[in-house]
Amino acid sequence: MCGIVGILGTEPVARGIVEALKRLEYRGYDSAGVATIESEGHVERVRAPGKLHNLEDKLKASALKGTTGIGHTRWATHGVPNEPNAHPHVSGDVVIVHNGIIENFKPLKDELLKEGVVFSSQTDTEVVAHLIARERAKGVPPKEAVAKVLKRLEGAFALAVIFASEHDLMVGARMGAPLAVGHGDGQMYLGSDAIALAPFTNRVTYLEDGDWVALTRNSIEIRDGEGRQIVRPMNFTQASAFMADKGKHRHFMAKEIAEQPEVIGHTLAEYADFAEKAARLPSEVKIDFANLDRLTITACGTAYLAGLTAKYWFERYARLPTEVDIASEFRYREAPMPKKGAAIVISQSGETADTLAALRYCKAQDQDTLALVNVPGSTIAREAHAAIRTYAGPEIGVASTKAFTCQLTVLAALAVAAGKARGAISRDQERELIGALTEAPRHMAEILKDEKHIAEVAREIAHAQDVLYLGRGVNYPIALEGALKLKEISYIHAEGYAAGELKHGPIALIDENVPVIVIAPQDDLFDKTVSNMEEVAARGGKIVLLTDDGGIEAHGQRTFRRIRVPKAHAFLSPLLYALPVQLLAYHAAVFMGTDVDQPRNLAKSVTVE
Repeated sequence: MCGIVGILGTEPVARGIVEALKRLEYRGYDSAGVATIESEGHVERVRAPGKLHNLEDKLKASALKGTTGIGHTRWATHGVPNEPNAHPHVSGDVVIVHNGIIENFKPLKDELLKEGVVFSSQTDTEVVAHLIARERAKGVPPKEAVAKVLKRLEGAFALAVIFASEHDLMVGARMGAPLAVGHGDGQMYLGSDAIALAPFTNRVTYLEDGDWVALTRNSIEIRDGEGRQIVRPMNFTQASAFMADKGKHRHFMAKEIAEQPEVIGHTLAEYADFAEKAARLPSEVKIDFANLDRLTITACGTAYLAGLTAKYWFERYARLPTEVDIASEFRYREAPMPKKGAAIVISQSGETADTLAALRYCKAQDQDTLALVNVPGSTIAREAHAAIRTYAGPEIGVASTKAFTCQLTVLAALAVAAGKARGAISRDQERELIGALTEAPRHMAEILKDEKHIAEVAREIAHAQDVLYLGRGVNYPIALEGALKLKEISYIHAEGYAAGELKHGPIALIDENVPVIVIAPQDDLFDKTVSNMEEVAARGGKIVLLTDDGGIEAHGQRTFRRIRVPKAHAFLSPLLYALPVQLLAYHAAVFMGTDVDQPRNLAKSVTVE
C-alpha cells in the first residue's frame, strides 16, 4: 500500500524523503510526491504519476530547500493515478499524506460541498485536509484541529500532517495502518515502517491503533484515542541502513528466488538442531500442542497457501485437526472456536489488515495466538500472544518468493514439534523429518542450476492464454501457488487444481493450446497423479511435468516438457517444487515484458480491506 515519510530536519529534507520513499517501493505505488515548508506560511509541493524517478526529475527543477517536509508513494484507491490525485494534499495551511481508506469520506465530502468547499482531486484524503483546515479557520490550534477531525474518521488509515505556519511541528496518527516515529538528535521522523527510517535512525517508537503523535525536533507527545497522554516504548531496530539492491540480478524477484538456499538455511538454524536432528522452538511459543483440540491457521494470498500446506503437515505428522481460512473470509464468518484451541496467523509484513482482524477475533475467542511474520516489530507480531519470525530478510518484489518458502520452513518445524509433543511421531521419526529439512538448501541450490532450462520452458508457456496447474496432497497448494505467481506477474490466466478434481470440470478446458503444469514427485500419490496426466495427454494438452529422475524415466517421454527436481523426502516436496513454479512465472513475465517487481494493481503490504 501507500508509503509515508516525514522529516523535521536541520538541512533540506526533500532528497532524504525521496531516498526513504525508495525503501517503501516494495509496498506498491502508482504516483509520488513531496511537500516542504519553504518559509513561514509558504509550502512548495512537487508530485508526479508513475515511478519515483519521475518525481526526482521534477524535483531537479524545483530545488526545494525546506527543512520540514512530508512525502508519499500512493497506491490508488479513490481516483485514478494522476498528478491531481497524488499526495501530499493541501488545504489552507494544512498539508497531509495518507495511507489507507477513509470509509465514511462520502458523507464528509457531501458536508463540505454544501459549505462551498472546492475539491481538486478525487481522493478521500483531500476530505481530511479540508476538515482540518476548517477547524484551523475557526482558530483551533494545529494539534487540537487534527485530534478533533480524527474522531470523525472511520476506516483504516495512517496520516502525517504539517502546517505551513508551524515550522517545528508534525502530527501523525494511525488506525489500522502502520506508522512509526524515528528519534534523531535534534531531528524527528515519521515513516510507514522502520526500513524507511533506517538511513536516519535505529531508534523507533511504534504507534498503536488509535494513537496520534505530535512531534517537534526535540520532543514527542503521544495520545491515545481517548486523548490521554501516554508513553510508547522506544525500540532499537535491526532494519538495514543500506538500500536493498539487485546485485547481479535483473530484478529483485530474481535475486530473492536465488537467495532461498541461504535464507532457508538461516531460518532452519533457528528452528532445528542440526546435530540432534530435532525441532527447536523458541521460548516465545507457549502453545500446548499436546492438549489442543484444534489448530486454526489464517492468512491472505501466498501466506494462506503456506498455511494450507501446513494443514497437511499438522494433520499427518501431529494428528492435529487443522482448519485453514482466508483471513478476509474468516474475519466475517464468526467461526466457533474450541476452548482448547490455538491459532497461527501468517503475514510477511505483519501488517496485513484482514489477517490482523482475524488475529483479534481469535484472541477475543480465547485462543492462544502465534504470529508468523518476517517483520518482528510489526503490528501483528506485537498483538499476538507470541510471535516467531522467518529470516527471509527484506523482500522487495511484490510477488512473494523467499518469504513463502521461509514460512513453509517454520511451519514444517512447528508441525514436527507438535507431532513430537502429541506423541504422534517417535524420536526416530523426528530425526528423519528434521534431517530431511536440513537437506533443503542443498536441493534448492541444485534446482537453481537448472534455471536456464526452466526459462526455456517458460517461454513456451508465455504464449498461452490459459494455464492449468495440477497437484495432489501436500503439492496441491503448490499448484495453487504456481498459478497465483503466473497470474500476478505475467498477467496470464492460470488456475491451480487438485489433480483428482480434473474430471469434475477443469478437463473441459483442455485442448492443444493449454499448457498443464503437473507437480508429481515420486511419492505415494505419484501413480494417481500420472493417471490424471494421461487424461490430459489424451485430450491434446501440453503437459509440463515437474518430477524427479524416477518420474521422468517412467513417464517423461509422454510429456511436452520436463523439469527435473531432486529426489528427496516427501516431507520436503512443497519447499522444493515451489522453486520451479516461481522460476516459470518469473521467466514468463520477463519474456512478456511486464513489471516483474511491481506488477500492475498489486501492493506488497495490503493494509486495508
